[in-house]
Amino acid sequence: MATNWFGSRETRDERHREMLSKQARYLVKELGDLKGSVVKIGQVMALYGEHFLPPEVTEALHTLEDQTSALDWSVIEKTLRAELGEERLAQLDIEEEPIGTASLAQVHRARCRANGLEVCLKVQYPGVAKAVDSDLDSVAQLLRVARVVSFGPDFDEWLEEVRAMMHREVDYEMEARTTESFRQKLSGDSRFVVPRVLPEFSNARVMTSTYEPGHSLTSSTVQGLSLERRSALGQAALSLFLSELFLWGEIQTDPNFGNYRIRLGDDGQPDQIVLLDFGAVQRYDDTFLNPVREMIQASYERDLDAVIKGGITLRFMDQSWPEDILKRFGEVCMAVLEPLSPDSIEKPEYAVNEQGQYRWKQSDLPNRVARQATRSAISRYFRIPPREFIFLNRKLVGVYTFIAVLCAEFDGEPILRRYLYGDLKRA
Repeated sequence: MATNWFGSRETRDERHREMLSKQARYLVKELGDLKGSVVKIGQVMALYGEHFLPPEVTEALHTLEDQTSALDWSVIEKTLRAELGEERLAQLDIEEEPIGTASLAQVHRARCRANGLEVCLKVQYPGVAKAVDSDLDSVAQLLRVARVVSFGPDFDEWLEEVRAMMHREVDYEMEARTTESFRQKLSGDSRFVVPRVLPEFSNARVMTSTYEPGHSLTSSTVQGLSLERRSALGQAALSLFLSELFLWGEIQTDPNFGNYRIRLGDDGQPDQIVLLDFGAVQRYDDTFLNPVREMIQASYERDLDAVIKGGITLRFMDQSWPEDILKRFGEVCMAVLEPLSPDSIEKPEYAVNEQGQYRWKQSDLPNRVARQATRSAISRYFRIPPREFIFLNRKLVGVYTFIAVLCAEFDGEPILRRYLYGDLKRA
């Protein structure tokens, strides 16, 4: 009888997964048939919805592709004339064929006639900004119809965060200000390139900036660089994230590799990371970031009690949990910091090279942390973290993946130590 009961339960679970997969495919088909910002909304939900959506749904949403067919030049030209005016437009020689297309906009390369400066114009598709709210409501309605999510206060709060993110994505004046802010912050760091926005050719629906060429992260050119150069790029990416977190309180939360290019250095100059998109920058208050910073420092110092205290403050742990569960949860949090931990902390043999440097890709850290969490039986106590932490966590995963794709090998501990105790510590 017990065997039959378990067999029956397994059959029910399998049928439930099949039903969810079928409903998810229906959802993606319906989203793909809609216009406007719907595809982008679906992609954002796939990226940040792991705590709210079943795996079958997030997997299906990941299949949504950006709009690859560009709008006709006549439509773009009409938009540019309406947004910039005839006089401004006459100052640019614009290539009619776009160099990039996405679900919200397309990018055209151009040259300023006055001085020959090469620039890029990101032109938002007509009507996209006005349709964000109605499109998001349509997606939410489809989720209800497909019955693939349990609606409640946590989901509603997350949905509103997605709404706010989408409004930021289509506000090019805000993105222009953020781009300039990051350009100023990084102006003295030769490891980074941030495009300069040309305000005279920009507004809420068009953003024009200097053209900054480079290679994609996964290109054979970048992958073929020496280990030393790839590791230097990885160190730069880690430093950038820690500056965002510890110094600026502004974090680019979209880990899409398309937001980065690699420009090769010559004559002794360092290779550079070109930062291209600042539409997904989130500004965080210290009331949220300070507990995060304190948890990182506590993990570095192996202070388990302080890690647990931070988790409770951030509301993804609860004081009422059994002591052993709190301890295991804290240990999982500390394990995430392995690439930044002191040499005294034991690491798997395969995670370090002969010089003792951390091997980011070979370490298999994400899978090891996931297995540790599964073995510790903490999943049934897990609660949905604050929406701020969801976006921050996705950024953290993105940074790790960026460095792992470079196959970089270096210890992050000296870099982190500067932000905790050294000359980069916050005043």
